[in-house]
Amino acid sequence: MAGLVAGVDVGGTFTDLVIVDPATGAVKLAKVSTTLPNQAPGVLNALAEAGADLSQIDLIVHGTTTTTNAVLERTLAKTGLITTMGFRDILELGRRTRPNAYGMHGRFTPIIPRDLRLEVPERMDARGSVLVPLDADAMRKAALTLREMGCESLVIHFLHAYANPAHERRAAEIAAEVWPNSYITMGHSLLSESREYERGVTAAVNASVQPLLERYVSRLADQLTAKGYRHDLLVMNGNGGMVSAKLVSKEAVKTVMSGPASGVMAAVATGRRAGINNLLTYDMGGTSTDVAMIRDGRAPVSNEIEVEYAMPIHVPMVDVRTVGAGGGSIARIDAGGMLRVGPDSAGSTPGPVCYGRGGTKVTISDANLLLGRLPASRFGQAADAARQAMADQIAAPLGLSVEQAAEAVVQIANVHMAGAIRMVSISMGADPRDFALFAFGGAGPLHAVALARELAVPKVLIPARPGITNALGCVVADLRQDFVRTLNQPLDHIEIDTVHGVLADQEAEGRRLIGAENIRLTNVRAEYSADMQFVGQTHLLRVALPNGSPSRAELQRLFEAAYHLRFRVELPTIKANLVNLNVSVIGERPEMDLSALIDRAGRRNEAVPASVRAVWFNGWVEAPVYWRDHLPLQLSLQGPAIIEQMDTTIVIEPGCLVTSDSDGNLIVQVSHA
Repeated sequence: MAGLVAGVDVGGTFTDLVIVDPATGAVKLAKVSTTLPNQAPGVLNALAEAGADLSQIDLIVHGTTTTTNAVLERTLAKTGLITTMGFRDILELGRRTRPNAYGMHGRFTPIIPRDLRLEVPERMDARGSVLVPLDADAMRKAALTLREMGCESLVIHFLHAYANPAHERRAAEIAAEVWPNSYITMGHSLLSESREYERGVTAAVNASVQPLLERYVSRLADQLTAKGYRHDLLVMNGNGGMVSAKLVSKEAVKTVMSGPASGVMAAVATGRRAGINNLLTYDMGGTSTDVAMIRDGRAPVSNEIEVEYAMPIHVPMVDVRTVGAGGGSIARIDAGGMLRVGPDSAGSTPGPVCYGRGGTKVTISDANLLLGRLPASRFGQAADAARQAMADQIAAPLGLSVEQAAEAVVQIANVHMAGAIRMVSISMGADPRDFALFAFGGAGPLHAVALARELAVPKVLIPARPGITNALGCVVADLRQDFVRTLNQPLDHIEIDTVHGVLADQEAEGRRLIGAENIRLTNVRAEYSADMQFVGQTHLLRVALPNGSPSRAELQRLFEAAYHLRFRVELPTIKANLVNLNVSVIGERPEMDLSALIDRAGRRNEAVPASVRAVWFNGWVEAPVYWRDHLPLQLSLQGPAIIEQMDTTIVIEPGCLVTSDSDGNLIVQVSHA
């Protein structure tokens, strides 16, 4: 396929679309409101808004929040679990953590309630030897019981199935004889690694979102076909790759971070073309903010992400951290008289007060409007309503002026977002001063320079279309297949030929799956890694491997180097333990020319303000306002300034210098004076 490519991303507030013609570089864009709970009408609305002829599009890649929302809101399919006798409570026992670190209170609801978790006689040991044979009659009876209780999905999760999956496979065969559909998840098929709690939760999440995702993508694919689309719909996975809509529901859990992953992939592609390979990505939308760290031009993929408390999803996903701070995040005074911002959001309905859609609670967007960062003329009388709401709800209780209250709301939000960025950088042993801040999302560029100052980041990179960057990520993403296999043996005892064999088998399977997709590729490559620890330790450290045939000495050396880089500690007398072997097979797609995202026809020879307005920077300052599409290609602009475009507004604080590159990206040199 080499024709038109469309990327569509569904966020909590907006659905974004970009259509690219690889041959000519022509681009069509659209941004419409997300439709909930069914996202499909929003996707079709975006295509209609862009005037897309679906018969002329060769590829549509979709980033969805269907599974993410279902997990976070617990709107899940009714699911039953069958497990090894005596291990019914694995999903609740967890890892001895508590919802609140201090005190004896908190609430935790397991993915599958206890009455829907049944046990059958069977048992493997950690080496895969049978201790107790599977009781086929008990298995059949348990499946029938769960079916009669109204379960739509089934999880089969046996102890040590990663070492020997024979019992799980046989149990699935028995269940299929009586189960009314194909929604049967075997724990080992998703995650062939030890740690039964994490494996069980991952399988439970997969089963409970599987019917929801299949119904959604099937409905969307049928509607696209009815409107003339003649090819396969692809769905973004959380690992930054994509998979056919026909197959995606089988491993539905892999789409849980679909939306945030696409933004990170766009950042990788943009940064590579800009010559900036170390990036802290900062995506602020209408509902939340997602952050990640890109080092050496590589997306951060982890298989140890905990979406929320007691919900570890151990399939490879882009390591994105989320905080509840978006343009629609609600500001309020709590019972103790403290100003709080988020995580509750006004979303797109009713939205912030300034939207004029019936919203009554002050939000971050209202604060930005009152500080002059957004044009009051765009909001009409709703701007007056936002001012009155800020005065009544925030300013009066705190004894502040309206502007001071709005500034306080923005500063509190910035503290939350800066904390998330520290979590993916400083807590991982990285210095933010060695990175550039990649700011996107509809609201990201409003706050980016202030955050860079807070974190001592020297440079901000703002892509051509910040508000549709997640959709762009769907267009530029590669195909990707990830594999994990547990060995869990001391390095000096392991058979090195076994290591090489596992890596080779994983690579071969990945190449087979990618080769089956009808997508034009320029290259297929494999990346190898190992999850290791010192003997006696609990936590794992991922170690990149140079090839698929490392020696034992090389594994020890690479692990010790990675451990020292992360913790600055040397433990030369302790042996290493090899827990997991991982392979990622990546099908590289042709590079997209991103320079056409902003129309060059409207460029002018010099920067001429469209207007001037008062903007609050610790006091009112007259700031020039520019339309981004009219800025010169060779830009050099000193702050303070406001730069507006179709999908976002960019705030340049006093003392900062803005330049641009050949792709139309803005590069802000941040003044820390």
